[in-house]
Amino acid sequence: MTTLNLQEIKTNLLSGLTVALAMVPEAIAFALVAHVSPLTGLYAAFLVGLITSAFGGRPGMISGATGALAVVMVALVATHGVEYLFATVVLMGILQILFAVAGLGKFIRMVPHPVMLGFVNGLAIVIFLAQFGHFKVAGPDGTQHWMQGTALYTMLGLIAVTMAIIYLLPKLTKAVPATLAGILVTSLLVFGLGIETKTVGDLGSIAGGMPAFHLPDVPLSLETLKIIFPYAMILAAIGLIESLLTLNLIDTITDTRGKPNRESLAQGAANVVTGFFGGMGGCAMIGQSMINVNNGATKRLSGIAMSLFLLSFILFGSSLIEKIPLAALIGVMFVVAEKTFEWGSFRLFGKVPKPDVVVGLAVAGITVISDLAIAVVAGVIISALVFAWEHAKHINVKTYLDYKGWKVYELEGSLFFASTAEFQNLFNPKDDPQEVVIEFRLSRVMDHSAIEAIDTLAARYNVFDKKLHLRHLSPDCLELLKNARDMVELDAFEDPHYHIADNKLG
Repeated sequence: MTTLNLQEIKTNLLSGLTVALAMVPEAIAFALVAHVSPLTGLYAAFLVGLITSAFGGRPGMISGATGALAVVMVALVATHGVEYLFATVVLMGILQILFAVAGLGKFIRMVPHPVMLGFVNGLAIVIFLAQFGHFKVAGPDGTQHWMQGTALYTMLGLIAVTMAIIYLLPKLTKAVPATLAGILVTSLLVFGLGIETKTVGDLGSIAGGMPAFHLPDVPLSLETLKIIFPYAMILAAIGLIESLLTLNLIDTITDTRGKPNRESLAQGAANVVTGFFGGMGGCAMIGQSMINVNNGATKRLSGIAMSLFLLSFILFGSSLIEKIPLAALIGVMFVVAEKTFEWGSFRLFGKVPKPDVVVGLAVAGITVISDLAIAVVAGVIISALVFAWEHAKHINVKTYLDYKGWKVYELEGSLFFASTAEFQNLFNPKDDPQEVVIEFRLSRVMDHSAIEAIDTLAARYNVFDKKLHLRHLSPDCLELLKNARDMVELDAFEDPHYHIADNKLG
């Protein structure tokens, strides 16, 4: 185990405290999104954060209850109740453990860079937009409406003070994490001047005891499994994708290398434990992880400290923590969103291939309007299709004169709808000699568009009254050719037989 010096201990402990303070409103908010009690979210943040920090594959990464998981849980809790959620979280953890045992975590390295950019930018936007929910207050009739007047200006002013401290303090001193200083100074300002503004306590009480072991109160039956398994699969996938992509991001920032399979195993174990102790489950949190890494806290101690501070808030400090102004924590998350967003990606416009730009924008957009798992899967699929398209549409040719003086075009590559335009441009019927050979031995004719391209080429040579010889086409091609049927050399069917993707073949 690596020994920490006093400076590292101080940095990681103070960062852990900062992250714990920022974690409280997030955990409560996500719990409310999932329609469970605030403590359900806080217990998840404590347990998942503690276990993954102690045993995970990425020191310095922070895990806890997240919005990406909460939005999936809503329907389950509304339909079947919170006990089914606990059972689902346990099963989710088991599936993540199986993923790790199978050694599949390494495949996260295959996520293309444009997808990573889209993931980071999309989550930065999600973090930013999520804060605006705190700008709403309940009216006399119980409905939520936007703040106005003095309440709004007070909130904005306190947010600005917090952000100013976070940005400016590091230029004066780095003895205390700027985010922690911003929270403390803004809180003291509110307490000292008696400023009325929304506080953490307005979201719900965080007072409670130690999380207690609790078997989910659900029937042990196949019917229960049918209910929870689909949710567990989705939650496991989202949790691992967000965790492993965050791991990749921190690897890039710190120029180190985490262990995806170990992280997957820890995430799974954490969720199994959380499900048995009344928590809503969780995964890596990019916002809190960025706070931690930006503070220079990249050791396991920071995450462990965060979890223990969070537990101490629940057990002993709830009355004090509930008085912290929400504006201070909103300011912190606004800075996190700004620092998380890859502003340099705008400079890539016009400098990188357009498909990469489209992939990045698509992933960011889907992350904002849908969910992370769909966004990343869609991004990987789009990237793979673009790669296949770009490589498959190229068809190469080598030309030479044979012993008869005939010009031979020796093709290599697949001829299908994407490559037909390039195929046509390879030939120059006007300037070619009277006898021309197209050699398909190293090429494949894949679909009806390719057949039409060959027929069109044959017609072009007919215009100049030149003879075209087609060699090594499959028998299927002969059946579909029209203009070029008589140009096929029937003694040249040396290819293995293959079929063309064409509806005329049945």
